[in-house]
Amino acid sequence: MMTQFWTTTPLDKMTPVEWESLCDGCGKCCLNKIIDDETDELYYTNAACHLLDGDSCSCRRYIERFKYVPECTAITPANISELTWLPDSCAYRRLYLGKALPSWHPLLTGDKEAMHAAGISVQRKTVNEMKVKYLEDCIVLWPLLDVE
Repeated sequence: MMTQFWTTTPLDKMTPVEWESLCDGCGKCCLNKIIDDETDELYYTNAACHLLDGDSCSCRRYIERFKYVPECTAITPANISELTWLPDSCAYRRLYLGKALPSWHPLLTGDKEAMHAAGISVQRKTVNEMKVKYLEDCIVLWPLLDVE
């Protein structure tokens, strides 16, 4: 059995490979979000970055994504505390908050199927942001789902 490095290694001490492997690949961070100017409330939409593959929940240009989407946010140990818009299901957020990985996480199951089956991912739930006129018409609640 693989060592559960995430239980013994602090986030800021992980290797780049360990850090990247924490990503469950749900695609929720690739959804456009709206913040209400008056209340600071965060709303998720089903409008996904145009680079997101809605079936695999992977970025089509991950390595060079900043070239195509300069405003894309890299999730790092240095900025994880500031990324309050990450969903509660996000492994980076969970570990930062001292929570365990959920049973559906690919590091525990070996693949993404349990995550998709639990309804955690954006698989087949999104529209391409390029086809959206008003983000306000795309607000959804399902990205807030957190099983476990």
